[in-house]
Amino acid sequence: MSDKHSIKTQWKGNLTFQSEINDHKLIMDAPESAGGNNLGPGPKKLMLAAMSGCTGMDVVSMLRKMRVEFDALDIEVQGDLTDENPKHYYHMHVIYKFTGKNLPMDKLEKVVKMSEETYCGVGALYRKAIEVSSEIVVVES
Repeated sequence: MSDKHSIKTQWKGNLTFQSEINDHKLIMDAPESAGGNNLGPGPKKLMLAAMSGCTGMDVVSMLRKMRVEFDALDIEVQGDLTDENPKHYYHMHVIYKFTGKNLPMDKLEKVVKMSEETYCGVGALYRKAIEVSSEIVVVES
C-alpha cells in the first residue's frame, strides 16, 4: 500500500492562507499589487521551491554516499508561465550551481541525472505535464 500525505490549509483573511505541514506553518499570499498583503509566497512559486528542494535533497544525499565534498550547492529554478488563464508553467529550467575544489563533473552529472530520472517525485510529476530542463554550473573555490 502506498503512503498518503495530507495537509490542512486555513483562510486567514483577504488572500492569505496558512498551510500546516508536519507541524510547520506555511503562509501563502498574493502581492499587494494583486490585492494581497504580501505575507508569503504565492502558491505557483512554491512549485518551483518544491522542485529545488526535492532534487537538492537527492543530489546532496547521493554525493555524500559517493564521498564527494563540496562547499555549496545553490539551485535556481526558473519557470515560464503561459500568457492565458489559467496561467501555469509550461517550462521549468533547473540550474545546479556547485562550489568547491576539483569537483568531479562526471559524478555531478550522474547524481543530477539519477535525481531527474529515478528519485525526485516532484520532477517526475512535473515532467508528465511540462518540459523540464537543467544545467550544471561549477564554481572553483
